Amino acid sequence: MTPTLVRQQQPRPGTAPRVDQCARARDWAEIQERMLVPLYEAVYRRLDVGTGTRLLGLGCGSGLALLMAASRGAAVTGVDGSSPERTALARERLLPEGWGAHARADARVVEGAPEDAAGASGAPYNVVTAFEPIGCLAGDSEGLGELLARATPLAGRGAPVVLVGWGPPERCATSTVLRVATKLADPLRGTAGWRLALRDDLEEVAQRAGLRPDGSGRVACPFGYANMDNAVRGLLSTGLFDAAIASTDPVQVNKELAEALHPYRRPDGTVWMPNVFRYLIARTP
Repeated sequence: MTPTLVRQQQPRPGTAPRVDQCARARDWAEIQERMLVPLYEAVYRRLDVGTGTRLLGLGCGSGLALLMAASRGAAVTGVDGSSPERTALARERLLPEGWGAHARADARVVEGAPEDAAGASGAPYNVVTAFEPIGCLAGDSEGLGELLARATPLAGRGAPVVLVGWGPPERCATSTVLRVATKLADPLRGTAGWRLALRDDLEEVAQRAGLRPDGSGRVACPFGYANMDNAVRGLLSTGLFDAAIASTDPVQVNKELAEALHPYRRPDGTVWMPNVFRYLIARTP
């Protein structure tokens, strides 16, 4: 997936992204991002995130996971270099001085690379999270490995680093819908670019980054939408379909996405897709 469901694909060279990135970021924050709340909660409970936690969130997006950690008393820093529109929303949530509210203490949002998030006090982070799931597109694990290699020097010795991946396709109803993005983006190859999640993906990424695996878990994160329009907007906000839009057109993408979602539409009009995500806790040297 792209930076989230989640990893945003970049448009092909020479093509103009025919999407409103500000609207997409707002749809992500208002519709899609909350689908991973059970995952965030499970990880924070397991690591006892709270007062005394200095958390670095990689690929922080619009900041919901950071907000949840801050509400538990953690000092949080989020970094994201893929979507300035999302990081702007994260700043609104965590640093709302411009709205007449008080900024949250010990909260930062950095637009850039992991090394740009070095703590101002010099104190190392004692929790690092990378909540953008891998396991859908070829090459996504390599991208995560590079991100971790740049971020882990900012963490203290033995600090937990959290990696996330999609569960097996048979337990992720959304996987059938996401294949539409691959098919439309490259019709000649069809779904050849789709990759199945493998059991040891996260462990391999951790080991390549010099981390020591130290436990894992699975969390049910169903994707539920009020109606078909919300489902389409939510999934489009992931960025996974941008390449398909550039290759075809928004009308066709919306049509085929709605058709793929039809089996998951309930009689009351809601859309419901059960999914399972796996997380790995690894430790810095």
